[in-house]
Amino acid sequence: MEERGRRGAGTWRDKLPQRAERPRRERKQEARFGAQFALTAWLSRPLASFHLVLAVTGTLTVIGIVMVLSASSPSSYDPATGSSVYAQFQKHLVFVALGAIVFLIGLRLPLKRIRALSSTAMVVCLGLLVMVLTPLGTKINGSQGWFVVAGFSLQPVELAKVALALWGAHILVTKYNLLHQWRHLLVPVVPVALLMFALVMAQPDLGGTITLGVVLLALLWFAGAPKRLFAVIFAGALVGAVVLAFAASYRLDRVTAFFNPSADPLGKGMQAQQALYAIAEGGFLGKGLVQGQSKWRYLPNVEHDFIFALIGEELGFVGCGVVIGLFGLLAVVGTRIATRNLDPWIRIVAGTLTVWVVAQAGINIGYVVGLLPVTGVTLPLISYGGTSLIVTMLLLGILANCARHEPEAVAALRTQGPGKFGRLLRLPAPDPYRPPTKRRGTPAGRSGSKSGRPTGRRVRTVEQRQERRRVNPERRRVPPQRAGRSGGRTSKRRGHR
Repeated sequence: MEERGRRGAGTWRDKLPQRAERPRRERKQEARFGAQFALTAWLSRPLASFHLVLAVTGTLTVIGIVMVLSASSPSSYDPATGSSVYAQFQKHLVFVALGAIVFLIGLRLPLKRIRALSSTAMVVCLGLLVMVLTPLGTKINGSQGWFVVAGFSLQPVELAKVALALWGAHILVTKYNLLHQWRHLLVPVVPVALLMFALVMAQPDLGGTITLGVVLLALLWFAGAPKRLFAVIFAGALVGAVVLAFAASYRLDRVTAFFNPSADPLGKGMQAQQALYAIAEGGFLGKGLVQGQSKWRYLPNVEHDFIFALIGEELGFVGCGVVIGLFGLLAVVGTRIATRNLDPWIRIVAGTLTVWVVAQAGINIGYVVGLLPVTGVTLPLISYGGTSLIVTMLLLGILANCARHEPEAVAALRTQGPGKFGRLLRLPAPDPYRPPTKRRGTPAGRSGSKSGRPTGRRVRTVEQRQERRRVNPERRRVPPQRAGRSGGRTSKRRGHR
């Protein structure tokens, strides 16, 4: 009896901790799965993409304001002219305010209107690229690619990128049924883009040309161009880069400094070398805001092209990781918007604008950390800049507008109201996407005639046919009886024959 009692007591005591630990493990699993479920539920909300674009844009803009204030203070102060330490920072705030207005314009303007204005914008931008090469243009840092009016500068190549993205998407969608033919795929988008390349390289501006090339590649990719075309384009781009590198001495200096920056640390390789020193001194957590030393004339143009090096010095690896993570999140959100939309023009525009911003950020970060040659491309929303910042805010406003045109977002906005941001910004409800009426014609060989001309017969989708039958069930097509199946009349003809 005692052994049985001890055995039973021992068994009960052994089971007691297991019973206490089991709910604890279950609570941990429930907490982990609960967090994943909450994140999945939030991402499945109709306006999740729209809110993410707003959050990423606002966060990057705030980081840019703080870092421009820190980077431009030493270079802004000039006792000879009476310039204060906040001179460039104040101008940057003006650009941010203008960018916010342009962001709202891109968000509020109907996408159909934007598409209709794309051709006019393309003609205007080509005219500006020609005019900037005349005496009306101003030469800054060796490149005649600016208009300077009342102390503010305008760079036409930044506007040309937006025009190429919107107009190129319009042309490719218009010729969607003919894109399997190379001449329709390439003409007129590629010749117009090459004309832009030539005008920008005449300034010269290699960074602007590279970004225009990224826009063209993104357009062709999201339009469904064959992969062998990209192989040809990359081969041509490689040959062109080699030719351009040897055509100008300063480009050749950048290439040689990229392969061996320590060969001339005080000359050709100064920027690349000092950028690496600044990032290395930052460590994991950085020296702290306003504590960086590279901005004190050690790293030229730190507020423009090399502001990421200052982020690494003052905010460390954590700050750099946050900036890279925000651009990565923007890439995921932009791809999500492109895949969830039904309108092919919105799909191409959303994908192209996303690739443009993320690729420009990747190029800037790449040459700051020594992975790419220096090209003079700014870091979007963070670097000091007028036209670049305003244009980036414009295209992010268009991207947010595309996010509001997702089918789930359209249904929610038209049935449940505009929401908090919609009421605050007074955004109109987007129109649902209606596919254009298809007609039988020559491209797919559906004309029904031997000549290949379109017959004008309307081709309805399955949903449209079901709707017509639901509204009028008696209206059904009854195939006419062919001669020979009725019996009498045909048999008489046969007998007569």
